[in-house]
Amino acid sequence: MKITDVRSTVVGTPWRELTFVEVHTDDGRTGLGEARMLNKTDTLLACIAELSQRHLIGSDPFDVERLAWKVSWEEYGRVGEVTATTLAVLDMACHDLMGQALGVPIHRLLGGTMRERIPAYANGWYQGSRDPEQIAELAAAVVKRGYRGLKIDPFGAATAELSAAELRRAIDIVGAVRDTVGPDVSIMVEMHGRFTGAAAARIARELTPLSPEWLEEPVPPHDVDGLRLVRAATAVPIATGERVHTVPEFRELISGGLVDVIQADLTHIGGFTGLRKLAGWAEAYNLQLAPHNVCGPVGTAANVHFATSAPGLKVLEHFNDFADSWVSGLTTDSPTVDAVDGAFAAPTAPGLGLRLDHDACAEHPRTHVHFNLVREGWERRDSLAGAHS
Repeated sequence: MKITDVRSTVVGTPWRELTFVEVHTDDGRTGLGEARMLNKTDTLLACIAELSQRHLIGSDPFDVERLAWKVSWEEYGRVGEVTATTLAVLDMACHDLMGQALGVPIHRLLGGTMRERIPAYANGWYQGSRDPEQIAELAAAVVKRGYRGLKIDPFGAATAELSAAELRRAIDIVGAVRDTVGPDVSIMVEMHGRFTGAAAARIARELTPLSPEWLEEPVPPHDVDGLRLVRAATAVPIATGERVHTVPEFRELISGGLVDVIQADLTHIGGFTGLRKLAGWAEAYNLQLAPHNVCGPVGTAANVHFATSAPGLKVLEHFNDFADSWVSGLTTDSPTVDAVDGAFAAPTAPGLGLRLDHDACAEHPRTHVHFNLVREGWERRDSLAGAHS
């Protein structure tokens, strides 16, 4: 089996563009990959085309370590977000082809079935105004849908710090959600790397009595000293890693004791091959994994396969029940969260177990959206198409 062609399809939504990649082989198989590239879709498409021609066409899809080595070493330039994402979608598609060829689901290639049910938490649900009562009503709908956890960024368009009034508002929002969902539902507080270390530490102290499940990316990825301030300010677990794109870049976070929940994104850290290596490192340090997942059905399916086999899994993120729910129709057999227990089922079909519906994709052309997390109203995810500021 040799790879003969690589084709990309982009689907647009009001706040994200989903890039699907199909890798074709000489025996008629097609492997799927997907990523959401924040604001750089054109750049990603160019990188996929260039690196596929150089390193993938004519190769055996089973040689994923060789592909990763070539992209990491033969290219010489430092691997960043775009390159790591390119590698991820190609690696994902190759694993899909491997599973199809062997007649087994991908998780069988990753170590087998660690769990039959994969717990999920909801994101993308808080699309109303930043009014505590309205957000609390939306949170109640999430719990009614079966989720045992939900994530929220209550900080609006904040950068660096919060005024006293905005800090009270954020605390009131999280407090209203806690009062509504009760003590047994997990609330993950997303900080989107918005703050200085001092500001994040102050916010962390205020949030601690509300028992958040974790504080996510309280400072920018490069601010290790700021993260130490947050660590000293609270016993609430710290989660981070979605904007870390190679395994070695986790070294200081892990060895420095600055992360409790590793949130690497399978689609931005080299695919299954990269995330599996990081999972072993996490296990050595007794840390948990909660992969960042902002993808449509293909990327979500890949994450479910990984989560089925990963010993250190805590929970898996999911957007598609509350933001762009129609994306599930872009493929056959899209993964779904069961309202009975708020979990995905372990997959059973060979490979990823789903195929792309090109007609459905064509109904949602590119939006060329600029998703701006420091723009007022970003959390609505409904009016950003064509925005450039």
